[in-house]
Amino acid sequence: MLGFLEKLTLAPGDIGQDDLIPLRAAGVSDAAIEDAVYVCTFFNIIDRVADALDFTVPSSEEFARRAGRFLEEGYL
Repeated sequence: MLGFLEKLTLAPGDIGQDDLIPLRAAGVSDAAIEDAVYVCTFFNIIDRVADALDFTVPSSEEFARRAGRFLEEGYL
């Protein structure tokens, strides 16, 4: 699945029915493939918007510092 999603991310125009054969052979259901495509697509959209708007990614320390507050207060 990860190889498929990498190809979907980097070369979406090259994806074809043949790319699904190894997934199905590994027992991945069509519903699971569809779910993975949606998650990948939405992540890629968010990532590209963040890049376009030059979002800053906080450091590990900043994430850790904020974590306690989010657990106590939520995201409001």
